[in-house]
Amino acid sequence: MVTVQVKWQGKKYSVDVDTAQPGETFKMQLFSLTGVAPDRQKVLVKGGQLKDDTDMAALGLKDNQILMMMGTADELPQAPAQPMRFVEDMTEDEVAKALEIPAGLTNLGNTCYMNAALQCLKAIPQLRAALAAHAPASAQADPRQGLVAALRHLLDQLGESGEGVPPFVFLQLLRQVFPKFAERDPQSGGNMQQDAEEFWTEMLTVLDHVLKGNGGSGAADRSVVEQRMSGSLVGRLSTEEAPEEPATERRGTFRKINCHIDKTVNHLSQGIRKGLEEVVEKHSDTLGRNAQYTATMQIERLPEYVTVSYNRFFWKTSESVEAKIVRSVKFPLDLDLAEFCTPELQEKMKPARAFLRDLEDRRMAERKLAKAGKEPAAAADDAAAAALPPLPAAEIHPDLRADVGCNPSGMYELVGVVTHIGRTANSGHYMGWVRKEKGVGGPDPKGAGVPDTQHWWYKFDDDQVSMVTDEDILRLCGGGDWHTAYLTLYRAKSLE
Repeated sequence: MVTVQVKWQGKKYSVDVDTAQPGETFKMQLFSLTGVAPDRQKVLVKGGQLKDDTDMAALGLKDNQILMMMGTADELPQAPAQPMRFVEDMTEDEVAKALEIPAGLTNLGNTCYMNAALQCLKAIPQLRAALAAHAPASAQADPRQGLVAALRHLLDQLGESGEGVPPFVFLQLLRQVFPKFAERDPQSGGNMQQDAEEFWTEMLTVLDHVLKGNGGSGAADRSVVEQRMSGSLVGRLSTEEAPEEPATERRGTFRKINCHIDKTVNHLSQGIRKGLEEVVEKHSDTLGRNAQYTATMQIERLPEYVTVSYNRFFWKTSESVEAKIVRSVKFPLDLDLAEFCTPELQEKMKPARAFLRDLEDRRMAERKLAKAGKEPAAAADDAAAAALPPLPAAEIHPDLRADVGCNPSGMYELVGVVTHIGRTANSGHYMGWVRKEKGVGGPDPKGAGVPDTQHWWYKFDDDQVSMVTDEDILRLCGGGDWHTAYLTLYRAKSLE
């Protein structure tokens, strides 16, 4: 080890030199002292200019030997135009606005069922647009008009505030239209916990009624609920008690798909399959008595938004309560409902499905190309896209193109979840979980080990709002005393 003196811009630096290391190591030492990058340094030594591969031992350096260095350091970074503010110095409202975290809803006494469901309704932009365009009629003649007007005002407030919003007016009108939600506990006198799925169903019924057009059958006269959140079913009704009796056709509509849960169901697709089969008792003309009939249904129209209801509660006679089935039922972030559709609908969906598969293959190829590049991420994405041939526009079957608000592919992505924690329907706590769209709202948080392909989610615990990842959402499948999916909201995958 030798100690030399390096002169640079009128200053002298004492540097310990390990002569067993190459010149590159010495340059890095000088960089740490002066800020002059190694490729900008000109260090004069015996025989000329120091190079990265120079053998330092061959230079014959001696203690206190003076070396000259030339070169300029990088410019110092400019001070920010605005002074930096730390999170701990901000108010809650300022933090929420800085991160653009949406506002939550204040719990007004066991109203978490309502708060959680409303946050998921807010995640449907077409519903917000329909509310904004609606001119409400007199609430005195029909209190449902007032309830819808209060919903529009409440969603506007949520979009403007960074703090919790108390839904006083909406709750008052909700209890006026549906007195059930005003029930009180006979013992405590406080408001009783209610069922989030029941609230969701009642709200869709009200919205469908109020937001209809002029009562006609055209697309312009159908409500946003009928267009984008309602589907249709067709099936056959038959009985094994009279095999010779011809099966009859059965039709119906739905605003939610039921996921039946029993000891054989481990995945959402299994529960949906069981939910599309129903046993009913009706009179048989062949037998001249009542018989058990099995109705096996298939989907003949899929809406843009599909709500899945998990049948987690059953009446427990021994305790006179609606007890909860805590069994784990896994649900996917991407859901394909084609297998539950009629053969005719499956055939019509083939072009759009092929486009989505090609689109996903292209995105995977772009990510691989970007990962292999050395330029910044944004530039890498542009270069990757330019390196691949353009994808042709999606083909959609004419019947599905004409059906405004349908899903022409049968493929969905998860955008909202309502969860319940607790052992009975009339107790516990509900929370809402809503996916944050990439490029919308504030910047995505940077979490260790969170790939760019994942989404971030907002967790709405009444007025307490935080952010979680896809992995946190997939843990809401049940199986213990944790938040368990009760409603899941899926949106049709975009064909753009």
